[in-house]
Formats: sequence, structure tokens, C-alpha cells
Amino acid sequence: MRMTEELEITDLKPKMRLQGIVKETHLYGAVVDIGLKYDGMVHISQLSPQRVNRVVDVVQPGDHVTVWVTKVNPKKGRIALTMVEPPEVDWDEIEEGQIYTGTVTRIEPYGAFVDIGAERPGLLHVREMSTGYVRHPSEIVQLNEEVEVRVLKYNRRKKRIDLTMMGIADNIEDVFEEEAEPLKTAMEIALQRAQTEQEDPDALHRQERRHDKTERPDLSERQAILAQTLEQHSKQK
Repeated sequence: MRMTEELEITDLKPKMRLQGIVKETHLYGAVVDIGLKYDGMVHISQLSPQRVNRVVDVVQPGDHVTVWVTKVNPKKGRIALTMVEPPEVDWDEIEEGQIYTGTVTRIEPYGAFVDIGAERPGLLHVREMSTGYVRHPSEIVQLNEEVEVRVLKYNRRKKRIDLTMMGIADNIEDVFEEEAEPLKTAMEIALQRAQTEQEDPDALHRQERRHDKTERPDLSERQAILAQTLEQHSKQK
């Protein structure tokens, strides 16, 4: 609800909810004072979701009503209103792949109808509930349950929305790990060796000698290991 006395016509936006007083009634609709310089007009087709034959059957001058803005023309001072609460999601806002959290409003053997805030609920077919076999939709969803669905396809002309529960990525927290030092390529190793040898010709030979000492035990160590092995072998016999 908005305090219209604080608003100008340029502040009005579609779907904005306002409070007003019916000022006049005509065959084609009702004029509503919403507290601005310009009055708003509710067409007879926008008085109720049901068909209305006469405006006076719904509203009378002096009635306090809740209205929503549908269109605004600031230059001409025209404000179109509706007494039918607009859907949260308009047809021109729906796109394939969009994900919504909706409420299951009806369950049938072939699927479930899910309200995503559009003019009509979307159909979640039983085959779109799981990658496995589902005998009945009630195995997956329950009435009035909130479910996360994705728009599979839609038809604005037929006002039909097909939904699916598959293909919705789970929200996974990013785990940041320390980056490991990248492995060097053969070319990088060769260049490093060449650079080291150029800067200090003896460094590479010293490094190789240290490597040989580390990898290969000296003669006395090998003899001791061999003697110990033979002794253990003779004891086992």
C-alpha cells in the first residue's frame, strides 16, 4: 500500500498497489480518486476476475477500493487501474530456463500443477519429476508443498507453462584451495639447466654429484646390507 499524497504521476509504476475512493461510475468503468492531481480509471473488465455486466453491481461512488496500476501516460495525465490483483510474474517476463520456487496447487495422475506467481499454474509432468521411473506424482511432491522448478517451455498464446524439476544445479559453496606449483615442462627444465650452467658451470656438476651420493649408497654400506641379508636367510633355514 502506498501513501498517494506523497506521489506524483511520474512515480507510478505498473503493479503498484494504491488505495482510492470511487468518484464516479459509468457504463464503461469507474473513476477512482487515488489522491493525485489526476484520477484513475478502472475499466469494467478490470473490476473483477469474473464477468461484470454492470459497474454499479461491483462499486458505488464513495466506496473505498484497492487498485493496482496497469498503465500510466504522464503527458496526457491518464492512469489505468485494475481491481484484479496482477500476477507476480507477467507472461512477457517468462523465459525458458528460468528457475522459480512455486507451490503445488493440484496433483493429477499425469503430473502436478505448480503456482510460480504467473496468471496460471504451470504443469510439472510426472516424467519431469525425476530421472527414474515415477509411478505417481505423490511419490515426489505433496499438495501445498514448495518446490523448485525450471521453465521447460511456454506458450503465451495458449497461456501454458511446462515445468521440470530436472536440470536444476544445486547451490554448492565454492571451496578455495591453494594453487599447487605448476609442473615444469621438459623445455622449461632444459632452459633452467642451461641458464644454471651458464651462470655457474660447476654448479650443475656439484648438483649431480650430490644426487648420486643420495641415490646410491657407498660400497661399505652395500656390503653390510648384503651380509645382513645372508645372515637372515641362513637363520630361516
